Amino acid sequence: RLHQMASNEKWKSVSVNIGTYKKLIKISGDEDRKVGQLESMKMAGIIQDLERQVNYDIIVNDQKICRYIADFVYKLVHEDGSEEKIVEDAKGIETTDFKLKKKLMKAVFDIEIKISKKK
Repeated sequence: RLHQMASNEKWKSVSVNIGTYKKLIKISGDEDRKVGQLESMKMAGIIQDLERQVNYDIIVNDQKICRYIADFVYKLVHEDGSEEKIVEDAKGIETTDFKLKKKLMKAVFDIEIKISKKK
């Protein structure tokens, strides 16, 4: 069930059924646009295992520093059949907080976050 908020509000609420559980997630306009593109790529077999709102707890020296929530995680299937894990964030603006989490993701998990921006 998709609930559109007033046009002057920044976020949409999306109710997602997961088994017997229902989860309410917030998505930005940038993320909403990107999900359509990724779903098309999934149907074409270009990507696999598309997940949304994936949590990464960033822990250093047994201390939880923060949590990064990736908008999308998926496998990109190359023409030669090889697969590459992609962690992607749909961003309008790269905040200071995001820039720090992006660096921590690289340092802790060796994951380079792909940023998709509205064109």
